[in-house]
Amino acid sequence: MTGDEERLRRWRMVLGGGAADGTGCTLAGTDAAMDGTLTALYGQEDGGARRGGRDRSAGLGGSAPSVARWLGDIRTYFPSSVVQVMQRDAIDRLGLSALLMEPEMLEAVEADVHLVGTLLSLHKAMPETTKETARAVVRKVVEDLEKRLATRTRATLTGALDRSTRISRPRHRDIDWDRTIRANLKNYLPEYHTVVPERLIGYGRASQAVKKEVVLCIDQSGSMAASVVYASVFGAVLASMRSIATRLVVFDTAIVDLTDQLDDPVDVLFGTQLGGGTDINRALAYCQSQITRPADTVVVLISDLYEGGIRNEMLKRVAAMKAAGVQFVALLALSDEGAPAYDREHAAALAALGAPAFACTPDLFPEVMAAALEKRPIPVPEAV
Repeated sequence: MTGDEERLRRWRMVLGGGAADGTGCTLAGTDAAMDGTLTALYGQEDGGARRGGRDRSAGLGGSAPSVARWLGDIRTYFPSSVVQVMQRDAIDRLGLSALLMEPEMLEAVEADVHLVGTLLSLHKAMPETTKETARAVVRKVVEDLEKRLATRTRATLTGALDRSTRISRPRHRDIDWDRTIRANLKNYLPEYHTVVPERLIGYGRASQAVKKEVVLCIDQSGSMAASVVYASVFGAVLASMRSIATRLVVFDTAIVDLTDQLDDPVDVLFGTQLGGGTDINRALAYCQSQITRPADTVVVLISDLYEGGIRNEMLKRVAAMKAAGVQFVALLALSDEGAPAYDREHAAALAALGAPAFACTPDLFPEVMAAALEKRPIPVPEAV
């Protein structure tokens, strides 16, 4: 195939065919099959888009078997990242949410965080025959996320907790020799090839270390679905660390404390109810009532800050917690997709209280938590 023919082929794939595309190119084999999968999704006017600006006759139909075949086809022709985008488009454009309640459909789908969010919003309406399949899909995604995030999170936070318990007059067995030597290099005696330590740096013993408390307060409105998934995974990871007492609270206009389910993030996720209103003030009031040692507590509010409760009371609660010594962090989202739509007035008001609100990626979250535990400036990628 010449360079001109290859360019025409690519344009034909983009434009979707028909006389108006102007390419005069006919597809065959794999190219024709790929074009068919794209046309089934993007070639329908009632699906919200038309490839090449024309009506198309192909489609996914209304049955789970036809959709399952289409899901198998797109996995054959496209990489996983593209498959996930096409699945989300199919759910949004063609209204396929109802089909996700059928086991054969769920078994064929490429699972990701966004699909988990959709399943969580539907799970109360699912038939019993589908619920176990849905749990299996959610568990696979959660286990993949734990593998990606758990080791680094534990290592980062363990280091932060160790540093926060260092003492300046340690017993001999508690001396941190690496840091002690670095701190006393100016006292090196070349004739003796040694360092004379004027200041000893050590770790506090287990009995001296104060257990830190972390409260994750998660907005479970529909727009926060991906954040709920990631926060549940992180909650389970934090709960597995003996040096941290973790509490997980989800809210809309009601409040649910899921702390006793933190040993299984899948149970946590199925204990949420995505959608509904938002009462941040009420949720923070509950979290505030659970704090027993403010100076050793980190509260993480994950919300787009669209408050349906009492705004001034919400801000007063944040101010009161900070004045008592609580480290308060406000995350507009905990996902890979950047800042969502959020209430800028509330975000600015929190920033004025010393609690900047920003979107946080899952990869940055351990660093944010480490800084909060050590009471040092929070690494804010996009301050408000």
